[in-house]
Amino acid sequence: IDTLNGNGNHHKAVKGIVCLAKQKSCRQRWNIRPSEMSINTLNPIRAIVDGMKLTPNPEKPMIALSIGDPTVFGNLPTDDKVLQAMKDAIDSNKYNGYAPSVGYQKSREVVANFYSCPEAPLEAEDVLLTSGCSQAIDLAITVLCNPGDNILVPCPGFSLYKTLAVSLGIQVKLYTLLPEKSWEIDLQHMESLIDDRTTCLIVNNPSNPCGSVYSKEHLQNILSGEPCSPPLLCVLYLHDQVFPGCTYQSMASLSSDVPILACGGLAKRWLVPGWRLGWILIHDKNQIFGKEIRQGLVKLSQRILGACTIVQGAIESILNDTPQEFYHRTISFLESNSEICFSELSTVPGLTPVMPSGAMYLMVGIEMEHFPEFQNDVQFTERLVTEQSVFCLPATAFEYPNYFRIVVTVPEEMMVEACTRIREFCQRHYRTCSQDSNELDQ
Repeated sequence: IDTLNGNGNHHKAVKGIVCLAKQKSCRQRWNIRPSEMSINTLNPIRAIVDGMKLTPNPEKPMIALSIGDPTVFGNLPTDDKVLQAMKDAIDSNKYNGYAPSVGYQKSREVVANFYSCPEAPLEAEDVLLTSGCSQAIDLAITVLCNPGDNILVPCPGFSLYKTLAVSLGIQVKLYTLLPEKSWEIDLQHMESLIDDRTTCLIVNNPSNPCGSVYSKEHLQNILSGEPCSPPLLCVLYLHDQVFPGCTYQSMASLSSDVPILACGGLAKRWLVPGWRLGWILIHDKNQIFGKEIRQGLVKLSQRILGACTIVQGAIESILNDTPQEFYHRTISFLESNSEICFSELSTVPGLTPVMPSGAMYLMVGIEMEHFPEFQNDVQFTERLVTEQSVFCLPATAFEYPNYFRIVVTVPEEMMVEACTRIREFCQRHYRTCSQDSNELDQ
């Protein structure tokens, strides 16, 4: 080194070696690892979709029937009154600071008044405003459950429940929904899952991914189950998105003793999922939750300091001034697209669609024995993209294999075209049992 660095750089070289050694030593000491919670957090939809080989047919424009965002195609705008409410809230300069973590008192009163009814009255203290319905569900699960507890979740059901629970060390038990009964709950199976560590039962009505709407009788049967049934966590973010001929019934209005945390939000009914305003409605006629659960929700809400203040400032006008025609127009469109989809796919060999009663989703069964080229719904939907550029979400993402979910919010002409392509795909790959036997014999 002295020979090569006769100009006095020997000291610099040694110092550099020492620094490198220190850096290596620091790296060894740090050994930075991700938290157990982050390791245990998994979104089943992303895990499945990211693993699929999705290469659309370049000769056909892509039609995505998989996206649960009604704003994607631009054909379902929110109402002008809703937009004006936001503009007025911004222009007022009243909502630029921090709000209480549970929401402005006035905004909570507005939500309470909007959803209150004689059978299930609400006051401002019964409402917590959240950053979307997702945070409402997160707070509700977190306040009721400890690691090692278990919750009962519908199957098929929205994957977020499991994502949140498992990350917290909470076991998820899946209770079965019955497609032949328009996705009613298998009550006997559900009750068989309850044990002394069951801390809540999640009921999603109207349903994502099924589009089912439960009758008053069925809801009463759910409420009158086990004598010591767990508290209910009702997910209602599709509240009142019910097709004509069906009636939405609040579980809280039917419950005489079961305490309920009802989660909802602006996203789907007002067609503004990006505005991120949700709520928890606390229904507790007999004070079973007591002060502890309410205080727990307040404490948990303080972790992120609440929902967007501007939307809170607009909420009074959004709830009270949105015209009924807006709701009717949205429901009419969703029902029409659902009927088109159901009618078209009902006559496709090998498929069994289940007509929804509300929401914006439709589930389709695949008779896999007639599609021997594919091992499961994931391969079926993957090839559907490759050949027809139509993407439907495989129901394995909802832990219900051999089905796929269609979101019916696309423009009508796209829905018709998608169904035509699905028909072509099934006709190409459908095999009768006799065909399978003949091919095996050859």
